[in-house]
Amino acid sequence: MIILDEPYVSRYLLETIITSHMPVLKNETSVKQDFPDGGVLLNDAACIALFRDNPRQKLYSNSEHALQWIADNLMFTGLPKMIALFKDKAAFRRLLKPLFPDFFFCEVVAEDLESLDICDIPKPFIIKPSVGFFSAGVHLVASDADWEEVLQSLKTEMKEHSSLFPPQVYNSATWIIEEYIPGTEIAVDAFFTAAGEPVVLNILSHIFSSDADVDDKVYLTSKAIIRKYLSPVKALLCQIQTLTSVRNFPLHIELRVTEDGHVMPIEVNPMRFAGWCTTDIAAYAYGINVYRAYFEESAPDWESILADDTGDVYALLVVKPPADVPSEIIIDFNYAGFEAGFTDPLEMRPVNFTYYPVFGFLFVKLAGGDLREVIAFLKSDLREYISFK
Repeated sequence: MIILDEPYVSRYLLETIITSHMPVLKNETSVKQDFPDGGVLLNDAACIALFRDNPRQKLYSNSEHALQWIADNLMFTGLPKMIALFKDKAAFRRLLKPLFPDFFFCEVVAEDLESLDICDIPKPFIIKPSVGFFSAGVHLVASDADWEEVLQSLKTEMKEHSSLFPPQVYNSATWIIEEYIPGTEIAVDAFFTAAGEPVVLNILSHIFSSDADVDDKVYLTSKAIIRKYLSPVKALLCQIQTLTSVRNFPLHIELRVTEDGHVMPIEVNPMRFAGWCTTDIAAYAYGINVYRAYFEESAPDWESILADDTGDVYALLVVKPPADVPSEIIIDFNYAGFEAGFTDPLEMRPVNFTYYPVFGFLFVKLAGGDLREVIAFLKSDLREYISFK
């Protein structure tokens, strides 16, 4: 079963649902989609019955907005408890304590941020909401001198983001401070089968404009990336399964790989793959339909996929307005002009930027792994493509 919800429903996902005849929860978002007459929409009672009748019923959602419905209706399945364990970053850190006993983290309630003395906290550190999404409220504090500016940003963001996302997706009541993990940041789309076996569907690498940058704007995937990280990632997922006994569960996990090759988890996003439409990059790069793979328990044949490597890299660019530009003064974005700046653009997916803080998503192919175009994108504020009032 699939739950569709805001902020973005991928056309590729919709086509998969239609061709595979997947059942979908009937809600405000799904009824707006272009499903054929007599389609697959089921009311609450019918969806709940699917899980009562079949304890192994699989569930996927394109959005964490769906977590509230799951909590309200599927408590008997054990899913809400498992979701909470992963979604709450502090709870997740406590879960992983046996694997990483020396990793520093602490929790702070929002009311105590103003009076927090950071002098004795090891730096650099990351501060972020215990329940968060889309890099909202994530900041790097490299020194004591950084704290005042970060604190002011947190106050502003708490007001802005709380109005955009439900509390199951973003909740600024509690914050987690944790040590900064140096190394390469990667993100993984994976699922656990009915037997608890982990299946890796894609591995994405982040690149950033600087060491202080924590904004997710560029995701890369390539056969070289898969080859390098597949084994240690799968080993970590096996350890997580041992700790949780999780089964029939899709997830998007963000990790850092240290210089000595240790894979350190940052966070897990449950019941979905890479957010908005990022996960669809696997179809371009490897011909993998991640949604069908999860429901059919079909593991990619990575040995065959990786056998022929031309060095190409595939990228997903999150196209956002400059942080210092109020959304209300933006009239339009030149999508065609922006897309024309890339040698091999694959697909531009616009987003309603008047409501969400993003213009859209661009899939591009980088022949031979030439990253110059995406590096230029990271350094651009995109003002040349924006029409202002």
